[in-house]
Amino acid sequence: MSDVGAARRFGTGPLSRVSALVYTLIVVELLILLTAVPGLVALVLLDRSAGNVPLAAACLLPAGPALSAALYALRHRSRELADLRPAGAFWRGYRLNFAGVLKIWAPWLAWMAVVGTSLANFAAAGVPGWWAVLLVAVAAGPTLWVVNALVITSLFAFRAVDVARLAAYALGRFPRATLADACLLVVAAGVTLFASEAVLALLASVLTATLLWNAGPMITEVQQRFTRP
Repeated sequence: MSDVGAARRFGTGPLSRVSALVYTLIVVELLILLTAVPGLVALVLLDRSAGNVPLAAACLLPAGPALSAALYALRHRSRELADLRPAGAFWRGYRLNFAGVLKIWAPWLAWMAVVGTSLANFAAAGVPGWWAVLLVAVAAGPTLWVVNALVITSLFAFRAVDVARLAAYALGRFPRATLADACLLVVAAGVTLFASEAVLALLASVLTATLLWNAGPMITEVQQRFTRP
């Protein structure tokens, strides 16, 4: 076996690809925690009371750019063990997408704060039970939309208004992906409810990778139909 042939085969086998993925997920996870840690620490320390819902939303503000950078890094990751630079890709995505992500992330958090406060005070409001179902639906739709918008903003350079339109279009265009995202959000909500926000944060890179996988058909169509070759 020649040295050249061995060099070409190094880092291309199944075990190497799995190792590369695991390494990338670990690095991305650490960087998500690093960039979102101020808000995450405050969020974990907050009491789960109705009055703290707006504060909880504010604590999640740094999570938007962090998740965007994670999506960028995972999308541009190398599958070869000899060519791994997930940290560089993460920071590049963070710089490129910081402002654009906040344009969609901050309004969504504000809306979630309004809906969350209403649900937290539901018993005191004395309104019919079906109103709670309506509030959950009002929260679920924008959440599924912001998931698509987050992916599009992280991987493409569009105006905020175009991101909003494409994200809404994708909800109906890719029903399987929308359903998969809904299941992922249910899992995330369950982890938060039955464990804690800290546990959810420790799973951030895996959940982000799953989200990116779900968005595959949408990403392909956006590339083919809405970007220049």
